[in-house]
Amino acid sequence: MTKTTTHNPITKTQIYRAVASSTAIETGATVQKIEQQLKRNQAQAKAVGLAR
Repeated sequence: MTKTTTHNPITKTQIYRAVASSTAIETGATVQKIEQQLKRNQAQAKAVGLAR
């Protein structure tokens, strides 16, 4: 009999935290500061329209 496992879906918050913590280790900046930068950049990217 095989055993099936269910995984919780990965959230954007978890992705932001993983990227921020990895970047913080490499740069020496705080995780919170990098998370804020990521969210700010995401908001700015949404404001840019695509060329058609």
